[in-house]
Amino acid sequence: MPLAYALVIMVGLILGLTWGALQVQVTLAGFLNGESVWSKAQKQAVIDLDAYAASGEVTNLASFQRNYAVLGSDRWARDAIASGHFDGDKVTQAFNRGSVIPAAIPGMIFILEYFPSAPHINAALRAWHSTDGAIAELGDMAKELQRAHAAGEPTNVELASQRDRIHMLNSYIEPRTNVFSLEIARGASWIGEILFSSVFATAFIAILLWLRMARRILVSVRGTEERYRLLFDSAADAIVMVDETSGRILDANRTTLVWTGRSAIELIGDRFVHLFMQSVARQSSRAATNALLGAGGNKRPVEIQSSLVDWSGTPVRQAIIRDISERVAMEQERRVAAEALASILEGVIIADADRCIVSTNSAHASITGFNTSDLFGKPFEDTRRLPDGTALPSSIWKNIAAGHNWIGEVQSTRRDGSTYPEQLSISVIRDTDNHVLYYVAVFTNIFSSKANQRRLEHLARHDPLTGMVNRAEFERQCSEAIAVAERERMAIAVLFIDLDAFKIVNDSYSHAIGDRLLVKVAERIRQQLAEGDMAGRIGGDEFTVLIHRLSLREDARPMVNRLLASLSEPFVVDEYEIVLSASIGIAGYPLDGSDATALLANADAAMYAAKTQERNAFRFYSPMMHADTRRRLQLASELRQALARDEFHLVYQPSVEIRTGRIVAVEALLRWQHPERGEVMPAEFIPMAESLGMIRRIDEWVLQAACAQIQAWDVAGVPAIRVAVNISARWFGQPAFVEGINRTLQARQISAQRLLLEITESAMLRLGEDTERTMHMLHTLGIDVAIDDFGTGYSSMSYLKLPAVSYLKIDRSFIMGLPDNAGDVAIAEAMIAMSKSLGLTTIAEGIETEAQHEFLLRAGCVEGQGYLYSYPISPGKIERLLRPSAAQGTTKLRLVPPKRT
Repeated sequence: MPLAYALVIMVGLILGLTWGALQVQVTLAGFLNGESVWSKAQKQAVIDLDAYAASGEVTNLASFQRNYAVLGSDRWARDAIASGHFDGDKVTQAFNRGSVIPAAIPGMIFILEYFPSAPHINAALRAWHSTDGAIAELGDMAKELQRAHAAGEPTNVELASQRDRIHMLNSYIEPRTNVFSLEIARGASWIGEILFSSVFATAFIAILLWLRMARRILVSVRGTEERYRLLFDSAADAIVMVDETSGRILDANRTTLVWTGRSAIELIGDRFVHLFMQSVARQSSRAATNALLGAGGNKRPVEIQSSLVDWSGTPVRQAIIRDISERVAMEQERRVAAEALASILEGVIIADADRCIVSTNSAHASITGFNTSDLFGKPFEDTRRLPDGTALPSSIWKNIAAGHNWIGEVQSTRRDGSTYPEQLSISVIRDTDNHVLYYVAVFTNIFSSKANQRRLEHLARHDPLTGMVNRAEFERQCSEAIAVAERERMAIAVLFIDLDAFKIVNDSYSHAIGDRLLVKVAERIRQQLAEGDMAGRIGGDEFTVLIHRLSLREDARPMVNRLLASLSEPFVVDEYEIVLSASIGIAGYPLDGSDATALLANADAAMYAAKTQERNAFRFYSPMMHADTRRRLQLASELRQALARDEFHLVYQPSVEIRTGRIVAVEALLRWQHPERGEVMPAEFIPMAESLGMIRRIDEWVLQAACAQIQAWDVAGVPAIRVAVNISARWFGQPAFVEGINRTLQARQISAQRLLLEITESAMLRLGEDTERTMHMLHTLGIDVAIDDFGTGYSSMSYLKLPAVSYLKIDRSFIMGLPDNAGDVAIAEAMIAMSKSLGLTTIAEGIETEAQHEFLLRAGCVEGQGYLYSYPISPGKIERLLRPSAAQGTTKLRLVPPKRT
């Protein structure tokens, strides 16, 4: 097509030049015609004027005037054009009067106006201008002759003179007329040559340009074909050219070969439909999906777009096959995502860039009651507010626009108008230019979780049993109260309350009874609180009270007295009536500490002082109390090292037969030989050992030491006696307790009858069902058990019937008043009588006087211990008392007078 266009342009250019040449020729023809007319008019005018001069005929004058008018009209038109200011119509009329060819008039005007200096035209115009005066003189002569003839017959002389002048002017005009004609002819010839040369040169140049263009176009076409082939083969999509008539493949690009796994030779000529798994609609130009068959039978999801083109007169369908594997995978992912979005429990809202809702999921409808149609196009903020009821601030959207996600709690409105708290997360989806397309909000109804959170927070700050605040919360509120008191220059008091003998309640009844008792204790404490005061439970049976707005620490005394009185009244728990008391320590701000921790520690020290000194009492904190606390802490640290340093040892207190005075047994008693404090009594460190969890190790050490001593006495030939060892409830209740004792006896080769295990009545009650099991196992081994401190705790007579129980030890508290105290007498006699009826051996503890000895002898008590017989003594002294070689009379132990104060 470009070549055809160039050819048309070239032909058109030649035709245009030819037409221009013809126009110039017409113009020159007009010039020549005008010159001929003008020359004839000039010559005829001379002839007519000469005839008029000779004859005086009017017709000759009229003929002259016509020819003269033609000459004048041409001259006026020439001068008007030369002036540059002329009326084209008048000039045209003037040339028409001069009998110029009408078609040549525009060309003549153009040449006279723009090319008066052209070769030959300039010479012709000069010749024409040179005749103007002579022609004008002919006109003057015609007027003179007309006047002369009008006045009469002119003389021959006059006529001859006029005719000579006419001939003279004609002689002047005629050669110049010939020059004008010659130059016009030469100009026409020159212009013809110029036009021919121009047409020839133009045609030659046009042919050269056309040939060059044709060459470039051919090169371009060849390059275009190469580029087309390159693009065709390098296209990412498969392209197949198919004969529309036969349906066979004419050409295919490299991508098609790769995808199908076939060569071009195999592919070209095959039917197009054989490439696909499903049939292909040949006439359809719309995009269609199909599966392209590849090597090995694999299938590639594709989209086919075809169009019909003309290929050298053959209708060919161009099929573009696009791999849509990623799109199919994405659609699958979107479908899965949509299904997941519809099925998740969290509500989802999608809003456009203007934050108007466009979509929601089913969970949104179930949570709020609104479906998509209810909210479509509405602003996202319409149904959500901050927890305080204010609108969502613009800072949220600015933060999101900056590329961050926003997560927070909002208050949302349901369809029925109710509100609920929700956890809301807002993010954005952006386009490739980072412009916001959609806002995506995911929310969860957190009403239940907030309730759970409040419950957990309450549990974290409160005691689950009593509902009182725990230690951490008490300390926090105490710190706040200290800050308020500091600002207002007031005082506060912290009370530390510990129940006296609460452990006995747990041991005697059950932990469940103990828990219910603690709840009732908490209720009584709350009843005594004033408005603004607070109570807490910080340990098992330890309570705290915070009293605000005091002038002095001592102002807490009335409330403390009320608490002591209230807590000392009997508690009814289930079917039991339980009597307790409490010890209270008081510390105040600012006197006793400047922070909550110090106040609690000091109140604890004051409580310990009250419990140690009196019980059912209170004490205000004083710095000296911390000395006792520090001593107890140091004692705990040193007790942990006592076993490793072998600082413990045993002493033995004899048990005598009251009737005969004969030593029948000894009780192993533990002592701690402290390297700095000297001998420490069990009452001082055993409770500490129990609280530290060391009592089991100490019990095991005592058993091992006692069995080793029995073995040593046997080797030394000391008469065999029974050795009693005290056992704690913690070790007694261990599953491996009996097995450990049996292993020790076997290792030392000691008879089970040589060992007596003593356990307190309260410890047996605490162990419950485990006690009976252990007693049966001990009875099987032949090991006897003594019930120690009988009558001091909450008794359960059923334990006295257990098979291993063979001894009953009467506590010294019932011996001290004998024989004068009627109550002690009645209790002692009842215990002895009960023991006899049960077949148990009674052992009285704490015998210090002869009167006590004589009473117990008469009452039928079998054995006795006490300072009346002997203090606890070392193993060597026991050996000397019991050796067969000892002096006669030692069968009855020498009485040791009780220690007097």
